[in-house]
Amino acid sequence: MEKLKKHKTKLLLALIILIQVVVYVVIGMQKSYIHIDEGYSLGLIHYDKLDISGNEDFYNKWHTKDYYNDYLTISKEEAWDFKPVYENQKNDVHPPLYYFLLRIAESFHLEEFSKWPGIILNIIILALSTIMVYKIGKKLFKSENYALVVALAGGLILSSIESVMLMRMYALNALNILVVSYLHMKLWNQEKLDIKSLVVLGIFVVLGSLTHYYYLVFLFFLYAIFMIRYLVRKNYKNAIRYTICMVISAIVSLAIFPYSFVHIFMGYRGQGAFSNLEQLEVMWKGLGGYIGLVQLDVFNGLLVFLLIFFLGVMLYRLVKDRKITFRLENSLVWLIAIPTIFYFIIIAIVSPYIEIRYIMPICPLIFLLGIYLLKTVIASITKNELRVFICTATILVIIVLTPLMTGRNITYVYPDLADIVQKLEGEYNLPTIYLFNTEQNRFMDDIYLFSKIDESYILDAKQVSIQKFKEIFEEKDISKGIIVFINGGQENDEELEVLKQATNLSQVEYMKRMNACDVYYLH
Repeated sequence: MEKLKKHKTKLLLALIILIQVVVYVVIGMQKSYIHIDEGYSLGLIHYDKLDISGNEDFYNKWHTKDYYNDYLTISKEEAWDFKPVYENQKNDVHPPLYYFLLRIAESFHLEEFSKWPGIILNIIILALSTIMVYKIGKKLFKSENYALVVALAGGLILSSIESVMLMRMYALNALNILVVSYLHMKLWNQEKLDIKSLVVLGIFVVLGSLTHYYYLVFLFFLYAIFMIRYLVRKNYKNAIRYTICMVISAIVSLAIFPYSFVHIFMGYRGQGAFSNLEQLEVMWKGLGGYIGLVQLDVFNGLLVFLLIFFLGVMLYRLVKDRKITFRLENSLVWLIAIPTIFYFIIIAIVSPYIEIRYIMPICPLIFLLGIYLLKTVIASITKNELRVFICTATILVIIVLTPLMTGRNITYVYPDLADIVQKLEGEYNLPTIYLFNTEQNRFMDDIYLFSKIDESYILDAKQVSIQKFKEIFEEKDISKGIIVFINGGQENDEELEVLKQATNLSQVEYMKRMNACDVYYLH
């Protein structure tokens, strides 16, 4: 019994992680498609170039599904060749750590595409994140009970589930930010920084910088807070030790992956980010869009109601006490809040698209801070600690269950695309042609479908003609019809009419609007 009491927290934390894993697996079973960047993730870990459309034989040739599966899967011959991971990231815009981990995960499933290696990798990462949310929560709330319920709910909010379903580096970046936040919380009141703590911090600074460059934004503000604190307190020895730790970490990171400098300051993503800073309209649109995503994916659609609750309590306090006083008693809240707020603002401004994935790394901290504020507001109404806990826990349960009650889908599961995958893999697995406008090349949006189709042909849209179509289908059995993909920037009806004349197929059925193209059944 004594042992059970001693390990009660560990057992509860293990149970929480088990519940989360079950939820992730059940939702993962429903994942029916992959995001364009997930396609790139799978190709970048082993293929000999960044994009399959760069192959010399990509256009004007019939391909089987094996041609596209070769991009998405690792062969037995490639199993232990990790060189492409580094080389491809050198030529891309991201550091390599996540891709090495994904490559290891994919090595357990060779020759055939599967969503599970990437999902399982993310499940492991989220399990570690749950532990870190618990540790940070314990320091913020100064209570194991609050830390446990927030850790449970934090792993079940939509942004956490989305990060598991997306085979990208965002879940790993979230873990890195949680770890570096926790390490800084531990260092906050140290009068003298010891070597062991700095070495551990340095290791995770390097790991974070090798995962995603946005991590450096969060780290910069942590560094600024610590330096201001040390300089104000005239603790110059700690300031020097801390700075040396950061400098050595930067040197080690650049020694491992020196191309980071080029990516940040000379790459197209880095330059695009800096250009966004000059556009006021882009800035406001980005901030508004990301606040909306926090409402939907971090607080599961209940942020507005929480804000109304906060305002109601403030009005109550104003009427009752003729003043409003909310005291955030734990100074560590500001240590986490300031970098989180600035990260949110900067990423909202510089990110190329308004999508939850770009703020996934701080979603656990936004959630933690939001619940801490909620608990503080509730505590201003009643001093009964049990009532405060029950009320906070009840709201957490409502937040977690809201998507079930509203029927909200998980974006990166793509439930709306399950039907087109089944059709093109089954009854409509017919000779397929893609009329491809090369100026809008987003073929990786569609590669998963082409990995399911027995025969397909990519035609540069500039070559569309009756004679060209006759040549393409000359030796093909099209008695049951053909499938036609047409991406953006084209006159679909006109090109379909040319196809009808060339093939003598008279009926056109619209099948699906994909992210970057339209799909038709011509018969």
